[in-house]
This record gives sequence, structure tokens and C-alpha cells, in this order.
Amino acid sequence: MSTRRKFIKKALVGSAGFFILPRHVLGRGFVAPSDKLGIAAIGIGGKGTSNLTNSFASNGANIVALCDVDDRRAKPMREQFSEAPYVRDYRDMLDKHHKDIDAVIVSSADHMHYSQCMAAMDLGKHMYIEKPLTHDIWEARKLTEMAANKKLVTQMGNQGASGDGTRWIDAVVQEGIIGEVKEVHAWTNRPVWPQGIPVPKNTMPVPKEIDWNLWLGTAPWRDYHEAFMPTRWRGYWDYGTGALGDMGCHLIDVPFRALKLGYPTSVECSITNTYKDFFEEVVYDETPPASSVIHLEFPKRGNMPAVELHWYDGGIEPERPDLLPANEPLGDWGGGVIMKGSKGILICGTYGSNPKVFLNDFSEVPEVKNMASLVDNGMSGHQAQWINACKEGYGAYTSSPLSKAGPLTETVLMGNLAIRSALLHEKVENRYNFPGRRKKLFWDGENMNITNFDMANQFIKRDYRKGW
Repeated sequence: MSTRRKFIKKALVGSAGFFILPRHVLGRGFVAPSDKLGIAAIGIGGKGTSNLTNSFASNGANIVALCDVDDRRAKPMREQFSEAPYVRDYRDMLDKHHKDIDAVIVSSADHMHYSQCMAAMDLGKHMYIEKPLTHDIWEARKLTEMAANKKLVTQMGNQGASGDGTRWIDAVVQEGIIGEVKEVHAWTNRPVWPQGIPVPKNTMPVPKEIDWNLWLGTAPWRDYHEAFMPTRWRGYWDYGTGALGDMGCHLIDVPFRALKLGYPTSVECSITNTYKDFFEEVVYDETPPASSVIHLEFPKRGNMPAVELHWYDGGIEPERPDLLPANEPLGDWGGGVIMKGSKGILICGTYGSNPKVFLNDFSEVPEVKNMASLVDNGMSGHQAQWINACKEGYGAYTSSPLSKAGPLTETVLMGNLAIRSALLHEKVENRYNFPGRRKKLFWDGENMNITNFDMANQFIKRDYRKGW
């Protein structure tokens, strides 16, 4: 059977017995099968459902293969795209159906992103990858390099990057409307799942609809428990990246792109302490803390000054700026961003939504002059933009290609490196000693190395389970 890959750019007939009727015969709005991108999806429940739905709704894609390890979560998409073959193991999918696949959407748990993406990219498949791009810093760097080497069209699933608000914020900052920005605050209401808790020690029978070995994948072996899936895996280091990993690629993306930040030079953190009784501390180092505050420093960039970026999660929020009216909301339900400039402040909600500027002299905010072109349908068009770019080929614009999303993800995961360093401990008599706390960790971004606390470097790249 002829493959769709041969038709993506030129819509040429690829083999005998297959022909394309002209569009005027088939009617307005019809897109010939040869003009559609053949998409496979790994992880089709939860966020994978909306990624698939939005991709198919673009009228530019055929869903050619589906993969999930949980048949229960997969059921709605399997029923909607019943003609697409369904498998549990992504390796089988790529092996058996790679000729029909032009691009792959990965919406699995964080700990599986790298191995799934690398396998597909090695076959030359364009990639749409849910945020965070990867579980570890090293993985983000390697995927970014692979995308460039293979000349693949990529997009990370931080949909706010395609939002109108984000583009307006970029223009406000670049045109100097709020002056030089040296201080940024970003926060989220996450976690909205259990976190900062002990890992369950009892076991449960594995539901017949789940392939538990495949779900664990690269993670260490652990017996099944319903506490880990679905979705709640975000609160365990073996699988997820906590509140920061979940929302940092949405919220930190706003200042990261507007201020052209690049790699940070240092990171430090403070985290929730947990006590089970009076002066009886416990350490749950297999899960992220219930709340944390992260401080990142970025160097000067050209004529732009050094920047301090402060992150808050678990219900902690920054101090309300003086310029913000008393009744003006501080962000929205999900969080927000504040950029403090020499001429005023900019504040927005989650995904760069509803941005507002308040100037020091209380003057009217001038109209921006050089705002980037909007994405059709804004955040909802994030997947369609990627699909169209895949058809155009390498070099076509996407809002969050790995060339941008990779360094952003590395920066977000720097916060987790600090948190995990702060959780390192040893018990001395009746108290814990934490060698990684109350330190500023200095980061050599190019070489991916903490230069002043070597114990922290173990969190740059994890070991995979044997066979993965």
C-alpha cells in the first residue's frame, strides 16, 4: 500500500491503483487523503484526548495508529478512530505501522517522553510532545539536538505559546513599554493532586485493562497501586515532575520568550517541611513537596539586563505589586506572571491570558507596533499550526519548537534539580541533616553541570530500568 509520506509536499500519485480526484469534483473544503498528515498518538487518554481531537478537527490529519497502556482510558479515542490500529507498546506501533506514520503525538507520563520521542524521531517522524518536554534535563538537551539533526518539525504542548496574550506580551516587552525588566514572579495553584506524601507500600491487583510493565517503562520496578495512575503519577519523582514540571512550561514560557532568557546561571529553593508529631520530622523524598519557592538567576543578554525569576507553587503567591489596584485580581485561578520593569509592571494569568500593563506615571498604555502574527484560533490552534508546518517541511514556523521548548524545559527542570537536592538527607541521632539546603547552586548550562555541589548532578540524568 502506498504511504502518505510520499504525498505530503507535492501531492503526487505514488503507486498504481491509487489516484486523487480533483477538489472541484469532491466539493469545497474537501482535503484529499494525500494532503493529510498521517498521525500516530502515544497516550490517548487525558491530555492525549484533546491533542488528538484538536489535531483531527484541523481537517489536516488522518489518525493512522493509536497506542496506550490503559485500555480503559483509551476507549473513547479507540471508538472515535476505530479504523486506526491500536497497540499497547509504542515500539510495536512504530515497527508495524511506521510506513503510514508521518508524525507522532506523545501525551504519556513524563518519564516516558524521552524514550518514546527518541524512537519516533530516529525514524524521521515529526513530533508533538506534551509538556514538560522530558522528565530530566539531559533528555531535553538530547531531544533538542535530535530534532535539529533530523530536521524535524516539532511542537511542545504548551498551548499558551500560540495564544494572543503571549504575542502581545512579547511586543510590550520588546518595545520597551514597561522599560528594563530585572525581576519576574510566576506562580501556580498546583499541585491539585496528592504530593509531599509517603509512597504506598501495599500492593493491589493489576486491572486486566492495564499493562503495568509497559506503563512503568523506564522507571524502577514497583508493584501496582491505584495511587499512581491515572494522572496522580505527577506527584511521584519516578514518573512525574511535580507542580513545577506540570505548569512551569506554561507560566515561565511567558517571560522566557519575551525576555530571551536562555540558560540560568544559578538556582536555589525553599520547600515545605513535614512533621508527623511535635519536632518529629519526616522526609518524603520520593515525591515533590507540597509547596516550593524557586529562585533562578539569568545573565545579561545583549542590551538586556540580568534577570531574577521567582517561582511559587502549592498555594504560595508573590507579594502584590504597589502599582496593582487593590481590587485587580492577582493572576487567575491557575496562577499568573508579574514582570517588573523600570517604567511599570505587566501582569497576566495562566497561559499568558488577560495581560495588563500598569505604568509608573499612570499614563495610558501605548498601542504596540510590532506584534507577531496571531495563530488561527489562538491556543486551540496549537496542534493545527504544527500540522500545517509539518506539511510545509523543516523550517516552517511553530510557536514552541524544540529549539525553544528544549532550553525552556531545561530551565524549568533546574527548579526540580534544586528541590531534589534539598531533599537529600541523612539522619544524625534524632535529627536530619540536609547537605543540599540553604545553598545557591551554580549552573554551567552549556555543559549541564552544577559546579559547586556535585551531589546535585545525579538529578540531571536518571538511570533507566534494565531493558529500557
